[in-house]
Amino acid sequence: MKLQMAYSKWHMVLALFLYIFSIIALFFYSFTQIDLSLTITRTSFFQPVQRAFQGVGYFNRPLSTELYIGIIVMLFLSYILLFRLAKQNVLQRKTIWMLIFFASGLLLFSYNAFSYDLFNYIFDAKIITHYNENPYLKKALDFPADPMLSFMRWTHRVYPYGPTWLVFTVPLSFLGLNYFVVMFFLFKAAIISSFIGTSYYIEKIAEKIVSHTGKTALVFFALNPLVIIESLVSAHNDVVMLFFAMFSLWLLLQSRVVLSSLLLLFSIGIKFATGLLVPVYLYLFVRQRSGKSIDFEKVSLVLFGVMVLAMILATVRTNFQPWYFLYALPFAALLIRKTYVVIGAMLFSFGALFQYVPFLFLGNYDPPVPAILQAMWFTSFVVSILSAGFFLLRKSR
Repeated sequence: MKLQMAYSKWHMVLALFLYIFSIIALFFYSFTQIDLSLTITRTSFFQPVQRAFQGVGYFNRPLSTELYIGIIVMLFLSYILLFRLAKQNVLQRKTIWMLIFFASGLLLFSYNAFSYDLFNYIFDAKIITHYNENPYLKKALDFPADPMLSFMRWTHRVYPYGPTWLVFTVPLSFLGLNYFVVMFFLFKAAIISSFIGTSYYIEKIAEKIVSHTGKTALVFFALNPLVIIESLVSAHNDVVMLFFAMFSLWLLLQSRVVLSSLLLLFSIGIKFATGLLVPVYLYLFVRQRSGKSIDFEKVSLVLFGVMVLAMILATVRTNFQPWYFLYALPFAALLIRKTYVVIGAMLFSFGALFQYVPFLFLGNYDPPVPAILQAMWFTSFVVSILSAGFFLLRKSR
């Protein structure tokens, strides 16, 4: 018994150290990707530091790629260790939330290293608050004198999201008073708050569905490296969409149908992927009203499948992006007792983050990179499906 306790304690120390070290490393690595046209601050001390980090990201790409792969591997090792400790009931809830707040607080100040979408969110709101124009009709290129255009991408497109994303972002833009750095941190803080809220409701819903699974579900989602990178570093608005969806689901489980419906509509109005949840929500509502029992694990499996379908549809419409898997991960967390879902989701998360490797190494998306990326994501998808199938068959035997 003493040997087992010492073994668990050693694993705990290793997992916590590796996780904290990896998050700090990710924080510093993010600054290697600062756009060459962006000056974050004119402070004389920071400018040479910024150039030194950019020197790694842009002018020593093999080293940059090795650092990224090393950080991803360390994050996943610590993630798997922490997940196992949570399953063994060794990892305390307080410790989990300390890790979540540590990562959220530190990565709030990271650079959005792997996506330019955050800049587009800021500019879309700015079109309303600063230029008094409609972002559905005007695009960034219509304001060529704006200094943000020098470090933005996708300046040729008009606003692609639903109207409630503007309801969420326009007040932030007003508060930012057109100061880029202020708006940058306001937008990141709002998105990271949504990540924390999503994690909170995942824990509550999982605990309600199956007692004593809340902690494991929380670790599965909130400490997943893909979730950390896409929600806390790149700050994609998908996690805001998911926050309102999970909040809505929690309220539906409490039979608060009207407010639940309004929050689901708000979620759909950010990005339309959660619109696919409507039939499942209607089913839950009808079952509740008729007083019939509900197998929430089966419902969660359907929700997970529906959001995997949403990811596939988004991929077919454009190209696969790692953050598309965020659609499904909150619902996978509610299936924590189903090993085939857990293993499949972990493997796909790991593979999805390697989508950034070709660009980090080459610095462009010219051919043959698109073909390589397509092969990578398809391979990750097939491997995760086969792994899930293997564990499902083993269980059935």
